[in-house]
Amino acid sequence: MLRAWGDRGRRDEAKSVEVTPARLAGTLKAVFFIFASLCAWYSGYLLAELIPDVPLSSAVYSIRSISERPVLRAPAPKRQKCDHWTPCPPNTYAYRLLSGGGRDKYAKICFEDDVLIGEKTGNVARGINIAIVNYVTGKVLAAQYFDMYEGADNSGPMTNFIQSAPSKSLLFMVTHDDGSSRLKEDAKKAIEALGSKEIRNMRFRSSWVFLGAKGFELPAGIQREKVNHSDNAKNRYSGWPAEIQVEGCIPKGPS
Repeated sequence: MLRAWGDRGRRDEAKSVEVTPARLAGTLKAVFFIFASLCAWYSGYLLAELIPDVPLSSAVYSIRSISERPVLRAPAPKRQKCDHWTPCPPNTYAYRLLSGGGRDKYAKICFEDDVLIGEKTGNVARGINIAIVNYVTGKVLAAQYFDMYEGADNSGPMTNFIQSAPSKSLLFMVTHDDGSSRLKEDAKKAIEALGSKEIRNMRFRSSWVFLGAKGFELPAGIQREKVNHSDNAKNRYSGWPAEIQVEGCIPKGPS
């Protein structure tokens, strides 16, 4: 009986010292917490030694002064002639041609930052609007519009106006509303002679802009002409296509 009691005591003693996984995890957490606390205390001690003593009022003043400092902003870009994004090189003319858009957005011709035809100048209307400029001097010689939709026959007078331009002239042309309904063959030939490739493709209410040269040749790289036809599925305005534009720099002619 004594032997049986001894065996039972040893089993109870072994059971009492057994380490369970839950107890081991708790012990590890406690050790980790103590280690983390010591690290945090030591880090705070180092920061206190490294950072100089600054009164609280000075710190608040520094924060406030940051908000009161002027904000540096990039200067506004300088406006270029005819609203170009970049300036034209020396010894060149700046130009910008804008067709009309719908009924109310009028066509515009800008040359060397002067509006030759436009709403503000009051000399723009339905049809084909034309300005003539001396290529050598840059002087504006004439500006006129020709209704190509109704009224008197304006195709003939427009042809005469184009042909009256002296040699070494720049001719700027833009449409507003419709510029094709009453455009006749003689006018098309006169515009073709100035270098147009699209005048015979004009349709009802097509948006069209063109830079012509009389008596000389413009450099090949200059943007001279665009056309945008009316398409009910694509029109920006009801019955009218979107306005279009060309712009660029023309090398000045020899004096």
